[in-house]
Amino acid sequence: MRRGLLITLLIMCTHTVNAASAPVSNELENPQIVGEGKFTYYFWDVYNATLYAPDGDWDKAGSFALNLEYLRDFEGKKIAERSIEEIKKQGFTDEGVLDQWRQEMEKIFPDVSDGDSITGIATSDNATRFFLNNELIGEIADASFTEHFFNIWLGEKTSEPELRDKLIGDSSE
Repeated sequence: MRRGLLITLLIMCTHTVNAASAPVSNELENPQIVGEGKFTYYFWDVYNATLYAPDGDWDKAGSFALNLEYLRDFEGKKIAERSIEEIKKQGFTDEGVLDQWRQEMEKIFPDVSDGDSITGIATSDNATRFFLNNELIGEIADASFTEHFFNIWLGEKTSEPELRDKLIGDSSE
């Protein structure tokens, strides 16, 4: 009986891990985890973040995937607005472009609940594909957007440098 329960639990865990990385496996060649970390705002856990890259070797100019597993409920519109705020904090100031990006993200990002995952994939042609719980929900084919969007987490001017270090595997500090 115990052995059967153990096998069932192992199968369930394996299925969960594979399901979480399905878009990553389909979009990247030999994806491996580069790093992972949890984003906490004051005392609220917001999301778990995992960065994937081919062979686990992240290159900001290459293809990679960032998965955010939400630990709270959020409105899609608020996710888009917060993304724009973070892009502005890094010094991007073209209000017309920012407004266009915000509108595109508002169309793509749905409301999320605790346990939902949004995966953003930077493609080899510098577009960004978004997946909600492994289902494609949209794409923004703009190299500048791709760069600035992922810089929220991976750029040197990120507002969360400790999370960045965990994601890119920088243990020098």
